[in-house]
Amino acid sequence: KKYIKINPYAKTPAIIDCKKNIVLIESGAILIYLARKSKKFFPKNNETKIMEWLMFQVGNVGPMFGQHHHFHHFNHGKSKYGEKRFYENSVRIYKVLDKVLNKNKYLAGKNYSIADISTFPWIARHEWHDIGLKNYKNLTRWYEEISEREGVKRGFAFMNESELPPKPY
Repeated sequence: KKYIKINPYAKTPAIIDCKKNIVLIESGAILIYLARKSKKFFPKNNETKIMEWLMFQVGNVGPMFGQHHHFHHFNHGKSKYGEKRFYENSVRIYKVLDKVLNKNKYLAGKNYSIADISTFPWIARHEWHDIGLKNYKNLTRWYEEISEREGVKRGFAFMNESELPPKPY
């Protein structure tokens, strides 16, 4: 009941900025808020492109991969239509990301941003997707580079000291 006062949807994530008495839910909104507050990963001269790829994650990557995980792993064999639909959409997302990363070092251009931060955890579950991350050379390059960031390693080790981002092979 206490958490529902913070987040009426009763899911994570949610944050409270006690200094400003602000409560925020939803990862995209939280990332924008924290990036603006810290003045990191969201430069004003590239906000439009970063927002574009952040919204791509919020509207496509998360929902499609989440449904693919559900139908492929937790509901396997019960809805061939659901399995096929979300698998094919997940493959399409891999192709789109690979194509964008053929032109850009990161999703929104030459600098690491909240667009990459929001998308990376979904790609880090590539073993669940059964698509073959290694078949997408630009996406693999991006994934490997981000996997080596100290902050990413610390994030993976937060709950399990020995956990690291899965290798793409």
